[in-house]
Amino acid sequence: MIYLYKDIMSLIVSESSLSDLKAYRSDSEQSLKWPSVFMLPEWMQTWWQIFGEGLKPYIRIVKDGDKIIGIAPLMTKDNTAYLIGSTDVCDYVDFIVVPGSEQEFFNTLLDDLKKNGIKTLDLKHVRPDSTVVKNLIPLAEGRKCKVTSEQEAVSFEMDLPSSYDEYIQVLSTKQRHEVRRKLRRLNEEGKIEYRFIEECSELPAALDTFFRMFTESREDKAAFLTDRMKSYFRLLADNMRKIGLLKLGVLELDGKPVAEIMCFDYNDCIYLYNSGYDPQYVSLSVGLLSKVFAIENSIARGKKRFDFLKGAETYKGHLGGQEVPLYRCQIFI
Repeated sequence: MIYLYKDIMSLIVSESSLSDLKAYRSDSEQSLKWPSVFMLPEWMQTWWQIFGEGLKPYIRIVKDGDKIIGIAPLMTKDNTAYLIGSTDVCDYVDFIVVPGSEQEFFNTLLDDLKKNGIKTLDLKHVRPDSTVVKNLIPLAEGRKCKVTSEQEAVSFEMDLPSSYDEYIQVLSTKQRHEVRRKLRRLNEEGKIEYRFIEECSELPAALDTFFRMFTESREDKAAFLTDRMKSYFRLLADNMRKIGLLKLGVLELDGKPVAEIMCFDYNDCIYLYNSGYDPQYVSLSVGLLSKVFAIENSIARGKKRFDFLKGAETYKGHLGGQEVPLYRCQIFI
């Protein structure tokens, strides 16, 4: 289905599918901005395969001639549209737009939604620097749409310095002392190695260990990790591995895994997605130190940002993370 909109420029809106989006991301001639790992086609396809039941895809491509200026990866239920994903496993979402084309894209999208009987655009969670907050909300308000915006969660992130020594100096005096003390104590216990799972053949067993640590380290994590969620994590890890973004870090003490973290490496940012540790080693702070090793490794590889992601856990601030509010925005069309 194709709709034509003519204003300052001729715009074409067409339906698309999740499977088609991979081609748009790999097309070097497109200048689309894929804002985070959560909006990559492979991530959205994984989520849809496990959690998409009962929802209808509503994916729109907006073009100016042959050039794509934006993608709306939406799904609908009744008369409401949402960005594909869910807040429990997709920390924040946004639209995929060519910088500088936001006004044309969102005007066209709102017209398309209204034309197709969509009454509400319910977007959560979105960052303050998202196209939703910076462009869509002001535009919708200018069109006299009712708009609500409320902070519902918080994320933590930090810009990475050029060296680990610089990072340690960024920490407060107390936290710098605590990190050094904990590292010294861990090293006194035996041989320490922090490594990433590189071989595909190692991944299933490493994930089994990750799931065990994940459920044993906290009661709320144990309740969260249902069989369906395990299927999602396995599929996500495999799909992200195939495109080179998975970083499954393992902290070993005398050759035994004592903590694991699942990260994703995208656009010079390390996303700390989830973690677990062996509670037998809680006195050695292996959970916290696995994050310190991940930060050290990220700096050594020249990464620019470390994203602790959603959640107000105290350790994130202690390790240098800065708070980022996350909003739920509703637009009544």
